[in-house]
Amino acid sequence: MPGSNNRKTGTEQEERAAKYLAARGFRIVERNFRCTQGEIDIIGYDGEYLVFVEVKYRSSSRYDSPLAAVGNAKMKKICRVADYYRYQARIGKEVPVRYDVVGILREEIIWIPNAFPHIYSRG
Repeated sequence: MPGSNNRKTGTEQEERAAKYLAARGFRIVERNFRCTQGEIDIIGYDGEYLVFVEVKYRSSSRYDSPLAAVGNAKMKKICRVADYYRYQARIGKEVPVRYDVVGILREEIIWIPNAFPHIYSRG
């Protein structure tokens, strides 16, 4: 089945990222949150911050780093999904929000807190 191995690898790497974050005090409340706007890999709290985490994995640095794979279009999509999540979970504007990226390159895990700002978009 095409793509099933990629999905399995993605799931395994998201699990690695979740364990890594949890070991550092991150409290996970949602995994693979989906809506019509898209998906967010991990949602949780780091201290007072509600954090939306994108996990990117690369088995090789041949093409680009995992962190470089989060482009402007992906950031906008994550922000739209985050807005919807906050709306449906009734999380008010008084709760600070942050967007993090966890990059995994083979065995190395890099957590980038506050990797990008909220991007406002229409539609």
